[in-house]
Amino acid sequence: MGDDKDSGSDGVPFAGTSTSRDASDAMKKTSSGIYELIGVKGKASENFPGVTECAGKDSKTHFRIYHPWSFVPASAGDLDEAMERLKKELPEHGWKIVEYGPDTSKNRNINLTADNDKKKVSVNIIAMAKGKQPMLSLDLVSGCYQVPDGEEVDLYPS
Repeated sequence: MGDDKDSGSDGVPFAGTSTSRDASDAMKKTSSGIYELIGVKGKASENFPGVTECAGKDSKTHFRIYHPWSFVPASAGDLDEAMERLKKELPEHGWKIVEYGPDTSKNRNINLTADNDKKKVSVNIIAMAKGKQPMLSLDLVSGCYQVPDGEEVDLYPS
């Protein structure tokens, strides 16, 4: 087995060469694109992307970007519509849905997981219908980036 640039031994794709600041900016754009697909009125949280390690790689030269955020629809009844829109629209925008359905929690929250091979990003979206405030919980994570020669990972790129 040689060193496969496209996928690490843990199944994490190689996302290319980038500074953590540029990769963070790209992740913000990816999140914004998903926000546009939700298609119902509501409010998104203002979380910034963060930097994490790539398993088995030097943390000074390799990193992944993660971006957790949430969306609260203006009307609780719009939660199902938002999830249905995402299920329909994501594949039309380069995403492949790899999982969809209720999870094993007591609330049986609907989970959607999708991969975007071109962007080397995965997203997990959970429709949390029960509780005080129905919302979507979104977690995006990138593949593994390598910084350009002579650069080091900036842990606080935002």
